[in-house]
Amino acid sequence: MSALTRFLGDSPLRVLIKLLVVSFLVGLVMNAFGWSPMDVFYGIRKFFVDLWNLGFHAIDRFLGYILLGAAIVVPAFILIRIANYRK
Repeated sequence: MSALTRFLGDSPLRVLIKLLVVSFLVGLVMNAFGWSPMDVFYGIRKFFVDLWNLGFHAIDRFLGYILLGAAIVVPAFILIRIANYRK
């Protein structure tokens, strides 16, 4: 078995035929949906950008909840500490 055959997993001619058949089927499906290779690239890029932004939006909301709660908890804590200090 040659190094090329080991690398490809089959004979070069059979791999070429398999790649042609799969490429034809993928091209057929992409044409049916009206997609171009750049549409797929932009879709993948948009997915990761949205995922990135969603993560930071979640952190922003989390910090907002902390600040909202702290507006009540911190003054109440200070008042309780002052009240207990006098005793």
